[in-house]
Amino acid sequence: MSFEAILFDCDGVLVDSEKIYVDVEREHLARIGLHYDLDEYMDRFQGLGATDFWAALDRDHRAIGKGPLPETFADDLDADTMDRINRELTEISGIKQLLEVHDGPRAVASSSRLRRLIHKLQHTGLCDFFEPHIYSGEQVENGKPAPDLFLFAAARLGVAPAKCLVIEDSANGVKAGLAAGMTVWGFVGGGHSHDGHREQLAAAGAHRVIDSHDDLAKLLVGDVATT
Repeated sequence: MSFEAILFDCDGVLVDSEKIYVDVEREHLARIGLHYDLDEYMDRFQGLGATDFWAALDRDHRAIGKGPLPETFADDLDADTMDRINRELTEISGIKQLLEVHDGPRAVASSSRLRRLIHKLQHTGLCDFFEPHIYSGEQVENGKPAPDLFLFAAARLGVAPAKCLVIEDSANGVKAGLAAGMTVWGFVGGGHSHDGHREQLAAAGAHRVIDSHDDLAKLLVGDVATT
């Protein structure tokens, strides 16, 4: 089928940030008594909107008898995460070459806060490929796995949902794209990819799962409108 626009998740698709997030988050959570193995953590929290993420952590913390999350937890986590992002963040291999060749309508649709989302794209030299179509879960009522963010991005691009291709690395993101009525391809080319990642995306309903942006570029030949 021919696609008129591509909607990219950011973390783990455009920038190699998921491993940073997961490492820092699990480390901080362990300090307050919340221990998750990697598969459980990725399955439950990856790609989740911020409101749902914090609500789930708060429920888990209360469930072990410790009450609400510590007052400074979010700020401490944010500071450590940004420190590592500023020191370690890189773009996913092959993304710049892909964007230079496939220059049709596209957007970023990420659960990240808008300020941080733009910072990551600027830090990796990707911002100019997408502006002004950079959209955050902060801008819609319901985060992923609800379809709101992808529908919002498609509307801003002026493209019908059925003509959009979503590239996602999380089960929650895949579910969001499907709920929006879009074609969804799972992506396992990030540094955080783990055993079972491909199967997880397929189980969530991804129409296809791809290994790299080089593979994506080959698949897109003739399938995406160009300017």
